Amino acid sequence: MSARELYGLGEIPELGVVPPKMHAWVIRKYRHGPPLESFRREVVDVPDISADEVLVLVMASGVNYNGVWAALGDPLSPCDIHGRDYHIAGSDASGVVWKVGSAVRRWKVGDEVVIHCNHTCGQCHNCNGGDPMLCRQQMIWGYETADGAFAQFTRVQAQQLVPKPKNLTWEQAGCYMLVLATAFRMLYGHPPHTLQPAMNVLVWGGAGGLGSMAIQLIKAAGANAIAVVSSEERGKWCLDIGAKAYINRTQFDCWGPLPSTREREAYKQYLRRVQQFGKAIWEITGKNVDPDLVFEHPGEQTFPVSCYICRRGGMVVFCAGTSGFNLTFDAAYVWMRQKRIQGSHFATLMQADAANHSVMDGRVLPCMSQVFDFDRIPDAHDLMWRNAHPPGNMALMVNAPEQGLHNLEETRALALNPSRG
Repeated sequence: MSARELYGLGEIPELGVVPPKMHAWVIRKYRHGPPLESFRREVVDVPDISADEVLVLVMASGVNYNGVWAALGDPLSPCDIHGRDYHIAGSDASGVVWKVGSAVRRWKVGDEVVIHCNHTCGQCHNCNGGDPMLCRQQMIWGYETADGAFAQFTRVQAQQLVPKPKNLTWEQAGCYMLVLATAFRMLYGHPPHTLQPAMNVLVWGGAGGLGSMAIQLIKAAGANAIAVVSSEERGKWCLDIGAKAYINRTQFDCWGPLPSTREREAYKQYLRRVQQFGKAIWEITGKNVDPDLVFEHPGEQTFPVSCYICRRGGMVVFCAGTSGFNLTFDAAYVWMRQKRIQGSHFATLMQADAANHSVMDGRVLPCMSQVFDFDRIPDAHDLMWRNAHPPGNMALMVNAPEQGLHNLEETRALALNPSRG
């Protein structure tokens, strides 16, 4: 069957039929700025695939902070990374395999999948027996690559796919993988500092996407998650998903870059404020019991505190700098107390697959919050940019014609008979 030039959103072509054009939300370098200004809906070419790649019909996606960075062009324009004059963002997706490259063996047209965002060369020693996240060509799909999830079709490497949990709807399945796999690697991927039962883990941004996944993984391991949040409402939400306790950071005044250690009196006053935060942790863990792990991602505003309150020999593991990239800390407290500061970046296929199984067996929920139609993708990113988004993970509808659908059969039936919806 020949394809039409372009299908409307929610229209499902015959299985494997690929049109030449598609609807997409596009960012162009000349209009970088706030998400409401930089995202524009356009009709663009459906991408071609290479031998080791797969074309996926995107049903739903999720919202991540790298979409905000891409919109702003800060710290850099994704167009300068991949070299194309436009960028399609989106690093989370659920969908259906629609075309496979000649070298693909593990997947076939019609498979229902979730996409993880680790894009590698597949040929170096790190990709073959080592840690693929150390591949010199490693990139994040949908941020450093040109063709992300905010389009009817997306191009990915075959190794980026994991099975879609059958019990989840498209929108639930499309919103969690980036944050879940990132949290999994942060907690399990840096031995010997790996999550163990009875550990105390301080989780910054406990009510956010990353934090909500970390809390559930920590609880599933028999450890204690202490969520740091910005309101009592968000703290109670964290308790509901498995946190042992929460701390409202607005009650403390020790945030921001480390002050000069040479100004001894001012620095002493600063440490007293940090120690008040530490005492709030002790009220949960017990006197002199500091967090074994600190799950960090705000960066500039919180990093000095994280490095101070982490236990002797413990680890501060961080994956982002959403409040700024200039990280400061008092080196004396790190080297003399032999703490580890560990950068962590997304996850390998093995880690993503292991994390996905925790969703399949019900130990981790997607924590989906608000769901946005395709036309409101810029609005969702604007909420995240302004830190006004709800707890959990926001989801975005793409080709799925309505919420609540679980598979291609249900989706096609509704597309053919919209009166059933």
